[in-house]
This record gives sequence, C-alpha cells and structure tokens, in this order.
Amino acid sequence: MNRQRIRGYLSAFEGTGTRTDMTTLPTTADLPESLHEYDQWICWREQARGSKPTKVPVDPQNGQYASATDSATWTSFEEARLYADGESVDGLGFVFTDGDPFVGVDLDDARDSEKETPTEWAEEIIDDLDSYTEVSPSGTGYHVLVEGELPPGRNRRGSVEIYETARFFTMTGERVHGTRGGIEARSEELRGVYASHLADEHDDESDSEPAAVEIAKFYEDGETESNEESDSGLGSDLSDEDLLERARSAANGAKFERLWRGDTHGYDSHSEADMALACLLAFWTGGNTTQMDRLFRQSGLMREKFDAVHYANGRTYGEVTLARARNVTNEHFSPKTGRAKESGDSTDAQSESEPESIEVEADPTEKAQTPDVTIEPDSLTERERARIETITSLERQLRDVERERDRLQDERNRARHRLEAVARGQRQTGPKRGFLGRLSQRLFN
Repeated sequence: MNRQRIRGYLSAFEGTGTRTDMTTLPTTADLPESLHEYDQWICWREQARGSKPTKVPVDPQNGQYASATDSATWTSFEEARLYADGESVDGLGFVFTDGDPFVGVDLDDARDSEKETPTEWAEEIIDDLDSYTEVSPSGTGYHVLVEGELPPGRNRRGSVEIYETARFFTMTGERVHGTRGGIEARSEELRGVYASHLADEHDDESDSEPAAVEIAKFYEDGETESNEESDSGLGSDLSDEDLLERARSAANGAKFERLWRGDTHGYDSHSEADMALACLLAFWTGGNTTQMDRLFRQSGLMREKFDAVHYANGRTYGEVTLARARNVTNEHFSPKTGRAKESGDSTDAQSESEPESIEVEADPTEKAQTPDVTIEPDSLTERERARIETITSLERQLRDVERERDRLQDERNRARHRLEAVARGQRQTGPKRGFLGRLSQRLFN
C-alpha cells in the first residue's frame, strides 16, 4: 500500500463508521472473522497497581482472574462479550498461543488522540505490515495483527512490543480506516519490522537482509556444530537424576524448580524462560547439548515450537536456543571437585558449583555476553541458608497477600457497581422498599 495513501487514511476518521466510542464493546462485525474461530477470549479490567494502571485479565466464566497461559480461563467470543456486557469489566481481550497463527504488534505512544494521526515511525510499521490495525483502548496507540512467526528473542524495545504466545491483547474493534479488515500473512514483513525496531543496531550489518537471515547465516557458518561434534570433551558425567537433584538443592534451586515445572512467571516471554532454563542446564551438564536437549524435553517448558524449523539452514528453535545457552555460559559444574570450572580452562575456579543466578534475555540478535553467575562461597553457614529460605518464603507470602488484596478489591468494585445500578433504577422507577432500598438510599442520597 502506498505510504502517502495510508497517511491519508490514518489522518481521516478512524473506524468502520459504525462505532465511535472505544468504551463500546466490539461486535463480531468489528473484528477479523478468523479471530472468532478460536476460543481464546477473556475480559479485562483496568486496575491501579501502585502509580500505574494495569489491565487485569478476567475469566468470563466466573469473574475470577484469567491467565494467558491457562486455557481453562478462556472462552468463546460470544460468551466473553455476553459477560462483559453485564459485568464491571472494561473490555475484551484475545490470548495469543502456539496453537494459532497470529502475532500481535503493539505500538505505544504512537497516536495523537486529538488529531487522530500516527507518529511517523508508527505509520511506517502499519504501512509495512498492511494488515488488520485497530486503535488501542487508550487512544494513544495501535494494535496490528498479522499471521506469521516471530524471530526468537526480545519481545519489546521502546514503544514497540511484539508477541505470539502467552500474552493477550485488548481488542477494541476500532479499525483504522483504510487498513485491511482481515489478518494477513506477513512473515517476511514481520522480520523486517523486528530487525528495524527490536534488534540491536550492531546485530544487523546489512540493511538488505532481515535479522533472522543474519542469525541463520551465523549458525550456518559453524558456530553451532552437530551435537556429536560440539559435545566433544564436554560434559559433567552426572546422570540425569543426579544432575536434577544437585540443581534442585543448589542456592538457586527454587528458580530451577519453577522453570523445570514450566512456570514462566517473571519473564517477558516463554522464549526468555526457555533461555533461562537452557543456561542452567548448560552449567550443570558442562555444556553438553545432547544431555541438555534430553533434559529440556522432560521439563514443563517443552512445547511444539521447540522442534519447529525457524532458520533458513533448517535448524530448529530448540537447537538454536540450546546452542546459544552453551555459548553464553562460561561457568560449568565440575563433578570431580564439586565446584564451578571456567569453560575451556583446566583449572578449577576457587568457588562453589551453584550459580546464584543466570539472567539471560532470550534474544538471538544480541551480542553474546557472559551471564552473571554468583557462586556460593564455601563458608556459607546454615544460618545464612536459613535466612535465604526465610526471605524466599516471605516473598511468596507477600505475593499471596497481594493477590488476595486484588481479589477483595475486585469484589468491592463489583458490589459497588451493583449498588449503583440499584440506585439508578430507583431514581427511574421511584423508591424501593426493603433492605436494598434502604441501603441504596443511605449510600447514594
């Protein structure tokens, strides 16, 4: 689509002509037909958390919290809309999963809500993707939906966020006039947007090739040989059972256990959680990708995407993730001494074998860096261990208290909305008798 033409569309009236209020719930006619085929709909409610409002997902089936990783909390569009029409929620949302072909591009602070015009950079992205585009609930951004695959790596940079799984988008149905009504296949264009707006500048030396192609060439050039070649001389000689036991009893064992169970809480994407677990496995296996692969497949993070081909040379997402984890993990466990050993060094480091933390963002376009590894000192006392366990327990209790506080706040909000509805009805039909009448009269008169 011509960029000058799209500029005219974007500066004109935004929407299909049937809706002008973004607080109005979208109908089936407002949204792409392909979205209705998936029972991946939730509701959402804006809620203050600290100084920043947050969009909290709501299960339309029972009014409780929904989760972008729990399909039992999603439902059909029709059921979600029916619930939203009668309850105290602010809108509808669609959950992206590995089972659908959709990718969502979120452009924040990209629209002048008074002039109803996009920023130059947002206009360029909307033009390049040329697919279904709607105005966000705030009126200051855009959501673009395409079909395709997102290159593995970071999901956000600045005002651009791109997700394909384990996230939900608030859906307004306020389609930008002149953009397509359907969700189009745009894999190549998506790689271009990723390279231009999410990848680091030094990772894409050629403007003519997307970042994903550069990454594929990097691996084709021999940075990751076959498992048989790359594992030569590597390995901790630990059996899978011994390795898991040691990893769980380490200072960061709770983190390992969460990732092993498949818990992605605290990570911006499933891919970043994959990378974190892969780095821990690289440490404990001594960088043996054969054992890393075998163990990862036993974990709760294992999914179909792991074996999906993501690169031009035929390499899968899983192969590249494990290879990158091995390349950035310079400390490995040595079973002979029970200590960590610097990769490629025959002498043991004077430190314990348990990495306190390995925080690696799952971004193949970033320059490989050594992960921060804090080794537990030999002299760590039982009292210090107990202190760490106490802190962990308190943090867990704090999270439980916060969840309970949010739940009670939601219940109060729902009760308030119901009472307000009673009061409105009373003013329209005259005073009501009975307990509800007396209560609403006391509250609102």
